[in-house]
Amino acid sequence: MTRTARRMFELLEPICLVTFFADECNEELAALGHRTYWDGYFASRAAPLGRPSAEVVHAAFYNFAEGEAARHIPSAWETIPAEVSVAARERGSAASVRRILGDELASSPGLVRAADLTTKAATSAPTAGRVMYAGMRALPVPGDPVARLWHSATMLREHRGDGHIAALVGARIGGTEAHIFAALEMGLHPPESFGRVHHLPKKRLAAVMDGLRQRGLVDADGHFTDAGREVKQGIEDLTDELAAAPYEALPAAELDELIAVLEPITAKLVAAGSK
Repeated sequence: MTRTARRMFELLEPICLVTFFADECNEELAALGHRTYWDGYFASRAAPLGRPSAEVVHAAFYNFAEGEAARHIPSAWETIPAEVSVAARERGSAASVRRILGDELASSPGLVRAADLTTKAATSAPTAGRVMYAGMRALPVPGDPVARLWHSATMLREHRGDGHIAALVGARIGGTEAHIFAALEMGLHPPESFGRVHHLPKKRLAAVMDGLRQRGLVDADGHFTDAGREVKQGIEDLTDELAAAPYEALPAAELDELIAVLEPITAKLVAAGSK
């Protein structure tokens, strides 16, 4: 089932990425009055949890540097209700998926079936220990098939993310360190140049790299050691294992069908870069 979890991640991730890469979601959030992209991001993603404090958002999101959540939370909710932000995120994201897929594919029986099966999986996993997933599960499932597909894919993304955080915590890899690992996996060098961390203070990044060197996970030049690659692979393997539960709700025939109906949808989104 871990292979299934990895394959489903590959198929569903491009659906979720429209939220961050395409224009419609950002435009919807900006129209509400969110001043910046990151105000809208933090407000709309954290909104399924209600109105948590910056400390809770920092803990739940995990991979942002200390103080980053507090620059947006709770100020992003002072004039815009949390439920309004999360509705705008869904509306904009569904519009992006619909635009990229085109009318024929977006209204096809295959997409409706993909939405139904993805929702069946997404609403079947235990919520214990899955804070972000539980928040998404508490929201109503949209009736529109495109919105339902995006919503359920995002539920599964948060479910996987909760498990990934558990794997990172178990491996004693912090949020900034996780970004360094991701940069090295992508072949970026120096890894401190990665867009998700390059803005952090140089002293902070140097301390992260020094800590990884002291643990023998990166070498003097800032590349993975064998031990570092082993830790990274272990995290990915455990993430897949922990992400498998939702798909146990689907019989083998339905899993095969879901993969088949998602493939043309994902291919179109990948070709467009989910934007």
